[in-house]
Amino acid sequence: PGHEQYTRNMATGASTCDLAIILIDARYGVKTQTKRHSYIASLLGIKHIIVAINKMDLMHYDETVFNTIKSEYLSFSEQLQLTNIIFMPISALKGDNVVHQSTEMPWFSGQPLMATLESIEIANDRNFTDARFPVQYVNRPNLDFRGFCGTVASGIFNTGDKITALPSGKSSTIKSIVTYDGELEKAFPPMSVTMTLTDEIDISRGDMIVLSDQSPSISDHFKAETALIPGKQYIFKCASRSVSGSISSIHHRTDVNTLAQIKAKQLNLNEIGTCSLAVNAPIVFDTYKTNQSTGAFVIIDRLSNVTVGAGMITESIDSNDQLQPVSMAEKSARFSQQAMTINITGNNHANLAYQLERRLFDTGHAATVLEGDSAQNAYYAQLINQSGLICLCASQAPVQHSQLEISATTETVKTAFDRLKTENVIN
Repeated sequence: PGHEQYTRNMATGASTCDLAIILIDARYGVKTQTKRHSYIASLLGIKHIIVAINKMDLMHYDETVFNTIKSEYLSFSEQLQLTNIIFMPISALKGDNVVHQSTEMPWFSGQPLMATLESIEIANDRNFTDARFPVQYVNRPNLDFRGFCGTVASGIFNTGDKITALPSGKSSTIKSIVTYDGELEKAFPPMSVTMTLTDEIDISRGDMIVLSDQSPSISDHFKAETALIPGKQYIFKCASRSVSGSISSIHHRTDVNTLAQIKAKQLNLNEIGTCSLAVNAPIVFDTYKTNQSTGAFVIIDRLSNVTVGAGMITESIDSNDQLQPVSMAEKSARFSQQAMTINITGNNHANLAYQLERRLFDTGHAATVLEGDSAQNAYYAQLINQSGLICLCASQAPVQHSQLEISATTETVKTAFDRLKTENVIN
């Protein structure tokens, strides 16, 4: 395990792996990053773990050091879903137990690292039971051909199989399975193929083709293990389908040292927790434990288009059980701001207020201008704040209990906007 800030790189790379090598420095033993990476490997469903205890040469190839670290790791891993753990003492610098058996550690009777990697059986780790085919592209080069392109995520598809397209629920039969090298009788993971059907049914990118007797879950509410901020709008990409949505609640975060479940209001960088998610349109999925390809998703920030996290679906939930009152914290997270009233004073104050409202709107925030000289301005401002909005009061009768005041005489829209950031009104 490397630096903590590169944990997401590890998770991304490990998401498609069958085996993980956890490297431990023999001088320091099991560290926090060792536990974090092992926990992520467990979440990702990696079934084979090699714990390589490195730099044994610096510890004089001492068997006691190896056994102490092995015992510490086993104590921690008892709480993880790791079924096949192999421990190996190595020296990468000297080459001990890397390719050839070490003469310095005759007390270790296992195979060297290379031989172990070559002999581990991983073929049976794939899911050949639940047939799933996320549609990535509809290929229609002419009026006589309409094929659905994608990669088989799991299961086996044969020509003549009865299939169902989800989420529409329309059914048909596989007419042919086409590849660059010709037609096939069957397709299985991780083959990339084009399927044609006997009927003209409506299927588009993001839909999923499944065998008619093997339907997955379809829902717009589900529970997942991920790292996110509640209330904020994200784009969730599961298989080939992308939908917008948010975190409806965070159940807990997991302490990677003890694996204890701790209450949390948000999950920060490299933190992992269990959340309930709500998306704006139904998606087709399996639990990650059942099917890694259709049970995993990535999270994309809607404004920056940057991938900010990833998650694994643990179960579908009834949306009626999740209808809770919207809290101020959720509203604040949704708009990335603190709801408050700001008095805009000075000459041409209304013009500055509307310019600032435009600048806030263009950057994803929510604000509204309150004009007029009504004695009820304070009441109106309070209602606006309760909706989670910033109230820009441009009135000859400013609100007495405003949290901030901006002068149009001395400030421009840029300095006013920068001040809101400095005062942590907006994020």
